Amino acid sequence: MHLYLSRRVLLVGRRTSFTGVGALCSQCTRNSRNTFSTSNAFPNRKNSPYLSVDSGRYSSLIKSVVSHRVSAQTPESLEEQDAHIYGPVTKSPKPYKPGSKGPKTLHPLLNHEKAFAFGETEHGAAPARVVLPRGQDRGSVPSVTRILQQTLSPEQQFFLERWRKKMIAKLGEEGFKEYTQNLFRQGKLFHTAVENVLPLKTEDASANLETALPDKAPEVPVEVEGYMESIRHVMDDIRGVRAIESRVLHTKLGYLGIVDCVALYKGVLCVIDWKTSERSKPFLDNTYDNPLQVAAYVGALNNDVNYNYQVENGLIVVAYKDGSPAHPHLLSSEQVLQYWEKWLVRLEEYTERVE
Repeated sequence: MHLYLSRRVLLVGRRTSFTGVGALCSQCTRNSRNTFSTSNAFPNRKNSPYLSVDSGRYSSLIKSVVSHRVSAQTPESLEEQDAHIYGPVTKSPKPYKPGSKGPKTLHPLLNHEKAFAFGETEHGAAPARVVLPRGQDRGSVPSVTRILQQTLSPEQQFFLERWRKKMIAKLGEEGFKEYTQNLFRQGKLFHTAVENVLPLKTEDASANLETALPDKAPEVPVEVEGYMESIRHVMDDIRGVRAIESRVLHTKLGYLGIVDCVALYKGVLCVIDWKTSERSKPFLDNTYDNPLQVAAYVGALNNDVNYNYQVENGLIVVAYKDGSPAHPHLLSSEQVLQYWEKWLVRLEEYTERVE
C-alpha cells in the first residue's frame, strides 16, 4: 500500500505542476475528517479507496515528495546510490572492428598518369577481354578472392562456420556438397548469360534487348531466367561497356582479379560486380566484403597498362532467382576510397601471413 500510494502521488506530480499538487496536499491535510482524498483531483471517480487512508500517517511522505520542484532522485543521486550498493562502474574497452585501423602504407587508388574516361565507347567497339594467362606463373600472384578469404575476421569465420554446420545438419554432408556445387554452377551460368547480353548494349546504346535486336538476343538457360529477369531494370541503365570478364593486375601491390564488367551506369563509369543471392540484400552492409572486392578491382584496373583509362566508382548488383528486382548498390568515389583503405589493410595482413 505504501508503494502504491507513492506511485500515485508521483503520477499526480508528473501530470500537474508541483505547485498545484502542493496545494492539493495542503488541502487534504487540513481536511476536518483527517483523511487524504483525491476526489478534488479526480472528481468523476466515486468511492475512491483513498478515502480511508490515514493522511496524517503519510503526510511526511507526501510533503517530501512534493516539496521539490524537480524529481527528488536525479541522475547524480541515482549514480551515487548504485555506486554505493554495486560498486563503481567499470567501463569496458570498445570492441575491435575489423578494418577500423588504417593501412601502414597508403597506396593511391588513382593513377595520375592516366586520363578519366567520361564518354561511351565507339559504336560497335568490342569490350576488352584480357585473359588470365595459364601456366606455372598463374598461382604466383594471389587473387583478390583468395586474399579476402584468408583474412576473414574471427567473427566472420564464426558465422560462416555456423552457417556451414547448420546447412550440413539440414542437408547432410553429401547434400551440402551438392548444394554448393549447384550454387557455383548457377552463378557461372548467370555470369555467362550476362556476358552474352552486355556486348549488345555496346553496339546500340538505346537498344531494347527484346524488341530492337530480336535476332541477336542470346538464349538464356532455364536455370538463370529468374536472375536475368531480376537485373532487367539495371541493364536498362547500362551503356558503353568497356570490359567484360577481364583480368586486372596491380603489379606494384602484387595481386590480380577478374572484373565482371566496366561500363556506364546511369552515366557514371563503374567497375560492376554481379552477385546472386537467395536472401534479399537491400543495403550495402548486407554485401559483406563485396565492396572491398570492387575497390580492389578499381585500384588494379587504374594501375594496369592494358587499360588506357581509370575508374573511380563501383556498382554491386545483387540478383535474385525468383525474378524479384535486383538491388543495385552504387559506390561513390568517396566510398570506393574508404573501402580501398580497408582493402589495403587486408592485403597487408595477407602479405604478413605468407611471408
